[in-house]
Amino acid sequence: MTSDALQREIHELDVTVWVGKSGLEPVVDELADQLDDRNLVKVKFLRAARGNATAEELAEDLAEQVNAEVVQSRGHTAVMH
Repeated sequence: MTSDALQREIHELDVTVWVGKSGLEPVVDELADQLDDRNLVKVKFLRAARGNATAEELAEDLAEQVNAEVVQSRGHTAVMH
């Protein structure tokens, strides 16, 4: 369970990484760079990216590729740390 302060921080975050029809590979470096610069990064998985996978599955796969942790996954959006 996340704290109230963390929930507020997550709520106020803007999406800064979008995963589209090209899949995860094009955003791996960008996400890694953003995680170096900030504590939390919000990622949106567009319909074209999802195919047969859920946004949660894609988030876990992407987090693994950048050695990050999925802090929250809701709908088509995930927050990584």
